[in-house]
Amino acid sequence: MLQVLDGDVIALHTMRWPDEIRDSSAVAPPAVDIGDSEVDGAVALIDAMTTDTLEEFRDEYREELEELIHAKAEHRQPVPVGGAAPEPEGQLVDLMAALNASVEQARASRGEAGEHATVHEMPAPKKPAKKPAAKKTAAKKTTARRKKAS
Repeated sequence: MLQVLDGDVIALHTMRWPDEIRDSSAVAPPAVDIGDSEVDGAVALIDAMTTDTLEEFRDEYREELEELIHAKAEHRQPVPVGGAAPEPEGQLVDLMAALNASVEQARASRGEAGEHATVHEMPAPKKPAKKPAAKKTAAKKTTARRKKAS
C-alpha cells in the first residue's frame, strides 16, 4: 500500500495488515548533527577522488571490438588481444611420458632394470550369509472370545 504521510513523505507498506501500518517517524532516519570539520573532510575526499579529464582512462574493450569488426569486414584474422601473440613461456610436456620416465628412473635406482611387477589374482569376495527370515507368530486368541463363542 502506498501512503502519503505528513505531506512530504511517501511510505510503501507491504505485507502488513491495515492496523500494522507504522507512522512515518518510525521509518525516517534519525537526525544527525554534522560538524564543519566533517563537511570539510567530505569535500576534500570528493576533490581527491575526482578528475577533470578522462584522458588517463582508455576503453580497451571498445578498441578491441572495433579491431575485430574491421578484421571481419576485411575477411582477415583479427590481431590477438593485446597486440602480437605472446610467446609461450613454458614448455609442453607429455605427462604420461614424464611419468614413465620417472618410474623407470626409480626402478633403475633400486636396481630393478626392466622388471615388471607380478600380478596376482584377487580372491573373490565372500558373500554375506543370509539372515533367516523372522518367524511370524500367530496372535493368541483370548479365552474370553472362546467362551462367548460357545
